[in-house]
Amino acid sequence: MTAPTARSGSHGIEELLANVPHGETPDLSGGYPRLEESRIRSLETLGERRPTSRGEVLIAEGEPETIFYVVLSGRVAVAEAFGCPDQRVARVHGSGRFLGELGVLTGQAAFFTSVVVDPGEVLAIPTDRLRAYAAADPAFGDQVLRAYLIRRSLALGEGIGFRIVGSRYSAGTRKLREFAARNRLPHRFVDLETDPSAERLLRELGVGPEETPVVLYRNRLLRNPSIAELAAMFGLRELDAKEEVCDLVIVGAGPAGLAAAVYGASEGLDTGVLEAIAAGGQAARTSRIENYLGFPAGISGGELAERAALQAERFGARRTVPAEVVGLEQRDGEYALRLADGGEVLGRSVIVATGVRVRRLPVPRMEEFEDTCVYYAATPIEAQQCVGHPVVVVGGGNSAGQAAVFLADHAAEVHLVVRERRLDEQMSRYLADRIIRDPRIQVLLHTEVRELQGENGRLEAVVVEDTATGERQRLPARDLMVFIGGDPCTSWLPESVALDSGGYVLTGSAAARARAEEETDGRAPAFLETTLPGVFAAGDVRSGSIKRVASSVGEGAMAVRLVHEHLATTR
Repeated sequence: MTAPTARSGSHGIEELLANVPHGETPDLSGGYPRLEESRIRSLETLGERRPTSRGEVLIAEGEPETIFYVVLSGRVAVAEAFGCPDQRVARVHGSGRFLGELGVLTGQAAFFTSVVVDPGEVLAIPTDRLRAYAAADPAFGDQVLRAYLIRRSLALGEGIGFRIVGSRYSAGTRKLREFAARNRLPHRFVDLETDPSAERLLRELGVGPEETPVVLYRNRLLRNPSIAELAAMFGLRELDAKEEVCDLVIVGAGPAGLAAAVYGASEGLDTGVLEAIAAGGQAARTSRIENYLGFPAGISGGELAERAALQAERFGARRTVPAEVVGLEQRDGEYALRLADGGEVLGRSVIVATGVRVRRLPVPRMEEFEDTCVYYAATPIEAQQCVGHPVVVVGGGNSAGQAAVFLADHAAEVHLVVRERRLDEQMSRYLADRIIRDPRIQVLLHTEVRELQGENGRLEAVVVEDTATGERQRLPARDLMVFIGGDPCTSWLPESVALDSGGYVLTGSAAARARAEEETDGRAPAFLETTLPGVFAAGDVRSGSIKRVASSVGEGAMAVRLVHEHLATTR
């Protein structure tokens, strides 16, 4: 639906340009590098110089980024909500800087509009030529990719992009925000509870409070959209259910699934990835991963997932989100994966990489607060919710520890509730030491949550009990972060896939023992193969896995090798 308040005429442009600050946005993060003259001369062979005029739109929000622009002279503003009443300038760039966002590399539509402030000249290069040049010059390709990833992270952290308008206490709003955050879609949340502009915006749009949440993206207005509608708007559904059969279908896009997608697609397999929520799995819920090989300064789980997804897509893997798999059926030597929306995807082989589903805290009244004040991740969206408010984090593992450290920069106070008797019992020593030294984090050992207090879905306090003394205390809390492990996502698998007592998938020798009394083809399952030939498991969902990002990546890569061996025997 078209939003009725869009103002794309000259008055709207002049109103925006009149508020552009002097100079350009400082590059404090490395997201806006200035290209050297030698690099610009080299790039000139790929495109053409173009004069620009004040008010000219170079990149339009909602349109594919088909041109890579380098500013040669003049200034260009990057604006969100361009042409609408709440439009505003997010960045200003001068000569030597390049424009755009990740869509230049992925083909995704732009989240922002780039409009000329001071006339000058730009170098315009078709994106297909830019991608080929970047592939041939890894140093330049890394520079562009790094800048775009930083720009995406800045947009997420600052809360700029398309707009989600609704109440922070609405379950529908929460689902949209979490989907956008976990898929790293830049967005701004306009809270009906606290933002004074929200009511005016809804009135101008002709939307009643009962029709919220709404999503505004360029000239489109979605009233109370589903997750699937939001995903379709931003091109996240690449693999359509069709009659053709993929060589490999990967269920789950956590570290194991993404590694399998990279290796499968790069080695020539027609590879499809089905993900119920977002790329990254449990890793993407972590604010910082510091023990992953090759990243001595650490990397956010979201960025790691985004890099891997880009890599898989570059090799030709097709990923679809959301795509919840609800069944698996063997059919004429192939496998049919049934989707929750009624669709079906066929594959000659399958890698199960569904990981684990977050475990809920077993305390009374959890249902009252879970859709509004209880979180299972620590990303910029949760940090925005916690600014200036007390927070309770529950868990004794690395995810809980990283969440406490991350949220300490935003929340008024952080209490870390740990049931273990020592902080390093389940947590890495380096992280436990850091938390102990941080005066902003109060650690409560051998302690468990007993009660949640609040009214109308608004959390006020968490009551905890010291399991050694029986003493209880009340911790003020606006939000509750839960990191107490998870349960394997295997309920969709048929009975022919053997599981261990905890519900994890048996593979290799364990799968062979499970099949010992059944009629088989006489072939023992390979290391990561399940009791179904051609169906493999990798990562956290597999029985006996290490439950670390690095090991999951390794298993995803190994599984592809075994897929090749399986396909060689069936063709």
